[in-house]
Order: sequence, then structure tokens, then C-alpha cells
Amino acid sequence: MRAQAEWEGRAGIAAAIASSLMGWQRLRFEITEDPSPGIDGSRHAYTPTLGAFTAVIGVAGDIMIPEDRLRAAMMMAGQGRCVLEDELDKLLGRPWDEELEPFRYAGDGAPVRWLHAAV
Repeated sequence: MRAQAEWEGRAGIAAAIASSLMGWQRLRFEITEDPSPGIDGSRHAYTPTLGAFTAVIGVAGDIMIPEDRLRAAMMMAGQGRCVLEDELDKLLGRPWDEELEPFRYAGDGAPVRWLHAAV
């Protein structure tokens, strides 16, 4: 099943909704809170295989990566603990985008990805 909804609420409510939905564990979702005057927006994504992703969204719609997270990625890459490109992809949410992309186009005539769960 797929659902999509537009909503309005106070700044920060997207984080509260995402936190609540993560408890469902088999659910895949993404929630975007648009920036408003004086407040950055946010993007929250979750998949059972990748876990949670959160990013700050600037007024132009770009993901804003904090300096300390960039420095940590560069340090880990310099120590050989990761590949810098892969770490930057994680900071930008690319793995979540790739997993969620099929669900963004669920409509009449669109390809369907069937999910099966064994309990």
C-alpha cells in the first residue's frame, strides 16, 4: 500500500511524526517539512533495512550538511575507515532515495514493487 498526504502544522512536527512512525518497523516513509521564515526545513526518511535518515533542508530545497559531519566523514576516510564518496552519499540520503524511489511513482500504470513479510 502507498499513501501520500499534504499537511500543515507547527515547525518541528515532522520530527514528531517520523519518530512515531519509526515504531512500526516494517513501514517505509519520508516526511518533508518545508522551511519557513527563520526556520530551516527537514527531511526524515525511514526504511527497515537502512533505519532512519534526517537532514536539514535550506530555503532553496538543498540538504544542508553540518560542518562537523563533513569533518567526521573526511577524518574517517583519511583513516581508511570508509570511502569518502560513500560517506557523503549517506550524508545526502542517497541510499534512502534509492530504496524509496519505486514508491514515489506508484500510480496507474506505474511498475509495482511487491513486498512480502513472513511472520
